[in-house]
Amino acid sequence: MSDAMTFELVSPERKLASVEAEAVTLPGMTGDMTAMANHAPFLTTLRPGFVAVRNGTSEDRYFVTGGFAEISDNVVSVLAEEAVEAGSVDAAYVDAKIAAVEAELSDAGDERKQAIQLRLNDFIAVKSSV
Repeated sequence: MSDAMTFELVSPERKLASVEAEAVTLPGMTGDMTAMANHAPFLTTLRPGFVAVRNGTSEDRYFVTGGFAEISDNVVSVLAEEAVEAGSVDAAYVDAKIAAVEAELSDAGDERKQAIQLRLNDFIAVKSSV
C-alpha cells in the first residue's frame, strides 16, 4: 500500500491493535480529526468516542474513554485510558460510564466540575450514537 501508516492502540490492560491503515479518525479533545500518511507530527488528548481505522474498503472501530494520540513518522499511536472494540459498546455500557461520571461530578470540587461536566457531555453524545 503506497499511502500506508501504522496504527497502534494500547490500553492499560492490553494492546488492541497494531495494523496498517490508510486513515485514522480520532476523537480529539477539540473535535474529530483524521490522520493520513505523511501527516505532520501532532499530539492531542482524546475525549470519549470512537476511533475509526480505515484500510482500503474495510474499517475497524474502537471506543476509547480518553487518553492521548501521537502522530509521527507515519505512525498513529493511541494510549487510551480504556479501550474496547466498538461492537462491545451498547447503551448499557455507556449508561454505566455516565453513572460513574455523574457520581464523580457530584463529589467534585468547584475547580474540577467544568472538566467533568464536559466528559459527561461527551458520554451522553456517544449514547445517542449507539
